[in-house]
Amino acid sequence: MTSIEAAAIALQDHAALWNVGEISASEVVDSACDALVAGLDTPSLRILAACTRAEADCDVHDLLLPALAELGLALHPVGGEAGQEAAVRALARRMLAGELKPWELTFRIHRRYGHELPLTERLAELDDEYGMLEDGDEAIAHVDAEVTAEARRLATHTVPAEPTNTPS
Repeated sequence: MTSIEAAAIALQDHAALWNVGEISASEVVDSACDALVAGLDTPSLRILAACTRAEADCDVHDLLLPALAELGLALHPVGGEAGQEAAVRALARRMLAGELKPWELTFRIHRRYGHELPLTERLAELDDEYGMLEDGDEAIAHVDAEVTAEARRLATHTVPAEPTNTPS
């Protein structure tokens, strides 16, 4: 995967996580800056990346969708299954990058979606398993490995990286 592809995935992940309240607007702006540095460049992306931290909370809502559209990326509605799945896949990639521990991933997913989202049923079950384990239990490593395998499965979804002129 090129750095441009990785930047596109990261930007879309940040958008999905911001959309469900997992991260702040300033983190989306940071991701837009990273995308510019990686080689993605559109007028709306430049405007988004230029937001200050103080402006981010107010402006990201209006600037993110056009920036994603110019890149051929999508921001799915937060209440829809596609939006939920995008956030889940983004959290899985964060765990694989070492930003979350396996139990944190299952806890967040289980708390947010319970056993209702088919894509995350296994993670919710694994969170239940964590709840039955005691500190120092050797089974924790086994559950961690299962969570990691499930996160890898979820993280395989990729997004197009080439800018397009038409919104998706």
